[in-house]
Amino acid sequence: MSFNVLVSDPLAEEGIEILKGFCNVDEKTGLSEDELVGIIGGYDALIVRSGTEVTARVIEAATKMKYIGRAGAGVDNIDTDAATRKGIIVANAPEGNTLAATEHTMAMMLSLARRIPSATASLKKGEWKRSKFMGVEMNEKVLGVVGFGRIGREVAKRAQSFNMKVVAYDPFITPERGAQFGVEMMSVEDLFKVADVITVHTPLIKETMHLVNEKSIATMKDGVRIINCARGGIIDEAALAVAVASGKVAGAALDVFESEPPTESPLLALDNVIVTPHLGASTVEAQKNVAISIAHQCIDVLKGGAAKYVVNAPMIPTELQETLEPYARLAERMGRLASQVVAGAITKIEVTYAGDLIEMRQNLKFVTRMAIKGIMDPILQQPINIVNAEFVARERGVTIAETTTEESHGFKNMISLTVKTNAGEETISGTVFGKNRVRIVAIGSFTMDMIPEGSIVIARHIDRPGVIGPAATVLGKHTINIGGMQVGRVKAGEEAIMVLNVDSDVPEYVMKEIREIPGIISATFATL
Repeated sequence: MSFNVLVSDPLAEEGIEILKGFCNVDEKTGLSEDELVGIIGGYDALIVRSGTEVTARVIEAATKMKYIGRAGAGVDNIDTDAATRKGIIVANAPEGNTLAATEHTMAMMLSLARRIPSATASLKKGEWKRSKFMGVEMNEKVLGVVGFGRIGREVAKRAQSFNMKVVAYDPFITPERGAQFGVEMMSVEDLFKVADVITVHTPLIKETMHLVNEKSIATMKDGVRIINCARGGIIDEAALAVAVASGKVAGAALDVFESEPPTESPLLALDNVIVTPHLGASTVEAQKNVAISIAHQCIDVLKGGAAKYVVNAPMIPTELQETLEPYARLAERMGRLASQVVAGAITKIEVTYAGDLIEMRQNLKFVTRMAIKGIMDPILQQPINIVNAEFVARERGVTIAETTTEESHGFKNMISLTVKTNAGEETISGTVFGKNRVRIVAIGSFTMDMIPEGSIVIARHIDRPGVIGPAATVLGKHTINIGGMQVGRVKAGEEAIMVLNVDSDVPEYVMKEIREIPGIISATFATL
């Protein structure tokens, strides 16, 4: 069978040659949406970079399409939901630019330390002001790496060759795993306090938005240097500009910005700030690597195999969809809850199936991976789905276990998800009533009947009068409506748990107020 592939953005020649060895390739760049819709029906695969917008309308017209490849990491320009509904695999090439981003980070750090851009500009103006550009050495300095994934690890390796001490924060990396790389793992708060240089390599999610802000900068060393070659928005640029201008922060280097191009950023006016126009992946080698990766994945899919870096979840097989879908949905919600209530770096994920589910043990891998996806998706930068969830977890040193048991505690079926960390463990259990009524029925030893959706406040507390009421009063005072409540206990007068379904997000300052109520042991806000 002959396959037709459309390459609609410039792609390195090495990738084109690989594709031509297996299929027919048309290179047509700069197409409008209408032009793409007019021709896409004749192609089995589409390869893009960031220039082509693969909209739902384009995907609807792609009647033969089996694969959409993004030569790079980000897939914001592809409607992955529309592709999933149509059964089209979407894949990217996240590893191809790892070294490029790593080296750009190192270049920014050294340029910042030795003030190279300012010195260059001065000399080109005919000045010779050597004393004005006194730098600092990186030898024996402490580098704080926020996010210890592929790029963070490569940065750490290179920093160690400069005789820097490296400390890092990553919610999925245990101290033992970090020690294998010669790195001390710690909380992000402690990292901010001890680092001379801070570099961020995290995704931009709710938890990392403005992670570096006025409050966190105040806890840092005087004269700290801050680098961001990851995602715009992780750093509050206005707060950073104030800190640089005051001298609290000796300098900053940014390759990414909250708004790009950053024409209004106050950082552009500061001499001690180095900026580049999102060049982290802009090397000849990186573009070659992503082109080769995306071409090989294209061929694998067209041959009937799987892509290595799938970013959309494959559809559930039709014959199993009605049966498995509610369990998969339940498992993912349980995972999302677990990731937000458990403390410490995750070391093991165990999923136990009971009751009628034992009869489907051959098909439960899908459900297990949805649980893993739920745990890891809110935190990690790369897209997580049932194809790569287990691989990504194991890559980060997390052990995965899937077991079955006859004991279902009186329920017709039950899924129990246990997440173990270096600080303890938490078990969440759930069941499906009828065809699709999913419920969480226990958190630890506390039973309940909770619908796993929306926003919730989970509080462990002493079972006594005058605890639940004040918590509800705090929410009401801040105009946060409570839509439902579950309370569970094992023995009267001892530790209990309450779960409050709320109609809006609960800010951290409100959660802090709840935690200060006498009798409250802990309180967490979670979004399912």
